[in-house]
Amino acid sequence: MSLVEYSADFGIAQITINVPPANCYSYEMMRELDDAILKARFDPAVHVLVLTGAGEKFFCAGADIGMLRGADPEFKYNFCLHANETLQRLEQTPKLVIAAIGGHCVGGGLEVALACDLRIARAGAGKCGLPEVKLGVLPGTGGTQRMVRLLGKAKAIEVMISAEVFTFERALELGVVNQVWEAASNEAFLAKVRDYAAGFVPPAAPSRAVGLIKRACQTGADLSLADGLALERELQQRLFTGEDAREGLAAYIEKRTAEFTGR
Repeated sequence: MSLVEYSADFGIAQITINVPPANCYSYEMMRELDDAILKARFDPAVHVLVLTGAGEKFFCAGADIGMLRGADPEFKYNFCLHANETLQRLEQTPKLVIAAIGGHCVGGGLEVALACDLRIARAGAGKCGLPEVKLGVLPGTGGTQRMVRLLGKAKAIEVMISAEVFTFERALELGVVNQVWEAASNEAFLAKVRDYAAGFVPPAAPSRAVGLIKRACQTGADLSLADGLALERELQQRLFTGEDAREGLAAYIEKRTAEFTGR
């Protein structure tokens, strides 16, 4: 059985973590996730990625603690290194990535979600947080770095050292998730997320522009303003040479709805 399920249709690649009972990750699972990310990245028919967890209870409960307890320090280091590389690959893929959080999303599970561009949670379906300090360790799969960029230093430190685990509604107030939606089941919730994702797929949206906006923000946030503006100009020039920019400008002048192709 695959630890990560992959399917692609209607311009959307759905990547599902399927490791019962809590969708915890191991090195083997991260390798499959890495493969799925690359598959979606290289598929020209895929414009948006939706990352979710199987079942009703968990998006992902983080790393397999039993596996880590029995591993030697060198393996643990390489495990964290590979997990970081995998999530950076997700973050740097020039296609929109949406985390559909339909259950508990804690520890490394939240770190996986933080590497996505948008996070949408199902109301009342679980809690999230980075409580690794209770284990005597820190959030080691990008949590310290992505959370501080999301919340600012003081709030990020407070959330992590207090080991606070909070509702999705509280996560929305903090800015950890973008939206919280009501849904009768995880299946119904995922259907709503896919409908939302379809709004960023051609012909409705210029997905290449969406992807390069992501790249400008993800990379530019760590650059000086001058370097970020230079990156922005280069990405804009790439878009000016594409079909969607010509179509968008023409549709505006002609007062009609644009029909984008993602090129």
